Amino acid sequence: MEKKLVFAFLYVLIFPALILILSGNPFWPAGWIFGAWFILLCYSTILYLYRKDPALLAERFRKPGAGNHVGWDRYVVYGLGLGFALWIVIMPLDAQRFGGSAVFPHGLNILGFVMLAGSFFLFFRSFTDNTFLSPLVRIQEDRGQRVVSTGVYGFVRHPMYLGAILMFIGAPLLLGSGYGALTGIALTALLMARIMKEEEMLDRELEGYREYTGNVRYRLIPFLW
Repeated sequence: MEKKLVFAFLYVLIFPALILILSGNPFWPAGWIFGAWFILLCYSTILYLYRKDPALLAERFRKPGAGNHVGWDRYVVYGLGLGFALWIVIMPLDAQRFGGSAVFPHGLNILGFVMLAGSFFLFFRSFTDNTFLSPLVRIQEDRGQRVVSTGVYGFVRHPMYLGAILMFIGAPLLLGSGYGALTGIALTALLMARIMKEEEMLDRELEGYREYTGNVRYRLIPFLW
């Protein structure tokens, strides 16, 4: 586990570094703000899980196809991974190196930062509230999976996905990348499709999930969806 932990800490640094390198501007303030946000989120979550929930940390390291990972989700996992990499690459190239997008008003940059703050809260609380927060769509019979309905899971049924969507849209607003925002919208659509398929499986196979959907009616956005 310690080797995986060291690898994870080093791996996290790749993305902020890539943002600054591809931008061509090592002093890009928005790039540094996003990089600091990303590192703080990842490191605080990893350290929390290492100390408080090592079983979930081990689950987060699980590779696609392991356990009873449903077949269709393997394509989604790879699609999200590729989409995330493209999103990271597109934003600095668009916002700084090539200037493909018009300069965003400061109000949009501030809105992006606010969305990232909300994303941080939802990400971190999702991990602290749900010990079964696997990166794979699977029923965790080996871990005695049960429905979690407290904390942020009493607000919406998929708070981590909501945190991811706020990140996918908030970061390009902060950085000033229209093409990054379009890529974030595409990733949002993929997450929404995943939610629909995942809930079909949970409704069939996880005891108590149908009752949970009756109590917490909204998947992502209260009063909308």
